[in-house]
Amino acid sequence: MAKMTDKVALVVGGAKGIGFAIAERLAAEGAMVFLTGRRVDEVETAAERIGARAHGVVADASVPADLARVVATVREAHGRIDALVLNAGISEPATLIDETLEHFDRHFAVNVRGPVFALQAALPVLSEGSSVVLVGSIADVAGISPYGTYAATKAALRSYARTWTIELAPRGIRVNVVAPGPTDTAMMASVPEAGRAALISPIPLGRMARPAEVAAATLFLLSDEASFIAGAELCVDGGMRQV
Repeated sequence: MAKMTDKVALVVGGAKGIGFAIAERLAAEGAMVFLTGRRVDEVETAAERIGARAHGVVADASVPADLARVVATVREAHGRIDALVLNAGISEPATLIDETLEHFDRHFAVNVRGPVFALQAALPVLSEGSSVVLVGSIADVAGISPYGTYAATKAALRSYARTWTIELAPRGIRVNVVAPGPTDTAMMASVPEAGRAALISPIPLGRMARPAEVAAATLFLLSDEASFIAGAELCVDGGMRQV
């Protein structure tokens, strides 16, 4: 039996990459999926590729009003959200000496403010016993120059997951983090071969993750099979941070 039959899912940042793979897998497992992205063409294409069980909504994940509108759209259509995935994020390099207010604010707006206010907007719509997955990164506990600000945003998500687990447990809502390592998305395909090799070399399994593998881990955390897992971080990194 499909793991998400008759569930309603929202994937913020689901138009491409890991987010799209998650949305696609949830639909394949029987969920009605709403996915968001900033670009109309990407959102429409993603929904069309997934098929009738997917609905695209154009929204900027850094804008609380957009997030509230997305939640209202889901509520009007189905009255509830059973599975919430907060995936939207950016990653741009800057060392401490090169850091700017714009770079810092942009990362925290998308990667931290977005999830905070997306979850806040969704709270009245989240069903009892629903599940929330934050898409973090194994960078949350590592020093990774020149991506210190990006790593700090992911550390913030890891911390929030712990607090939100306590706050939402009385409603039976579980909050967890899926933390990918280097993942072979379309964005990663543009990295020069030498850069890809440097990313792969510390991974014991000898390759990057596939987006579908991150989606499978996310599906597990969202499903009833993970009914007693809360406040946890599931690393999908081929052992990169584990050994």
